[in-house]
Amino acid sequence: MNSFSTSDFRRLVTDYLGMAVALAALITVFSLSTEHFFSATTFRTIANQIPSVLLISVGMTYVLVIAEIDLSVGSVLGLCSAVLGVALTKWGWPLWLALPAALGAGLASGAFNGLVSLRWRLPSFIVTLGMLEMARGGAHAVTKSQTQYIGAAIEGIAGASVFGLSLPFLLAIVIVVVAQLVLSRTVFGRYMVAVGTNEEAVRLSGIDPRPIKLAVFLITGFLVALAAIIDTSRFQSANPNAGTGFELQAIAAAVIGGTSLMGGRGSIVSTFFGVLIIAVLNSGLAAVGARDETKRLITGAVIVVAVIVDHYRHRLAKGKGT
Repeated sequence: MNSFSTSDFRRLVTDYLGMAVALAALITVFSLSTEHFFSATTFRTIANQIPSVLLISVGMTYVLVIAEIDLSVGSVLGLCSAVLGVALTKWGWPLWLALPAALGAGLASGAFNGLVSLRWRLPSFIVTLGMLEMARGGAHAVTKSQTQYIGAAIEGIAGASVFGLSLPFLLAIVIVVVAQLVLSRTVFGRYMVAVGTNEEAVRLSGIDPRPIKLAVFLITGFLVALAAIIDTSRFQSANPNAGTGFELQAIAAAVIGGTSLMGGRGSIVSTFFGVLIIAVLNSGLAAVGARDETKRLITGAVIVVAVIVDHYRHRLAKGKGT
């Protein structure tokens, strides 16, 4: 790993200050709009609601950095949750055996996405779109399209807390830190960025990009399974429709955080800010009584504006570098 330099600090300020200001501005607007928004209870609630989507967004950021995409994450979450729920309620497995089964389902899904994309050189968009349908169908098949009510057998995972912050949230923060360090401070992280920037150049330099891509899809599958365990524990049930739309939330968080859809650029910390911005936006709009369609319109507009701002910001940075 390289030592932290002055240029690293400048880049950190440039990349994260704008996100922090945007987040602070949102909090200020909603705090002035309703007297009940600015409170420790509100912020604890937001923090305890985001671990699942945050973990999935970390995986999605990795996938986007290598210039791929994974549309299956929401359905894979539903599948992993279904496996966990059925293992506990129907098969009579103990928790220590059911949890690895759920993680295995996530890893298997990630392996499928990676291997099929790489073996037949298919666009990950198409492969993961197929997995989206397959995983959702598998979730319904395993549960027979019925929600599995688990109860106290699993509530301890999401129920544990420190100073009001849930254990899943604290775990997600640790994963964010580790994932950022891997991306920015390790050889594997540099290879990921290089593959996303110019895969052919990486290949010509004597590095096989396929193991790197497969590892990213496996990491994403594992994080999705972890999110499924958290989600299942939080609701104490396994719904075959769990995770619907999570892929869009994860892509939105990564894009708001400045991750390029073309690959080669991304930040886990910025994605974390993206998740927080979306969560605060949704919570604030709900607090002021906005209807669901209004919330979706505003959230979509924020995503588009974020992409446009990021486009001009990096164009300006590129112009200064020439």
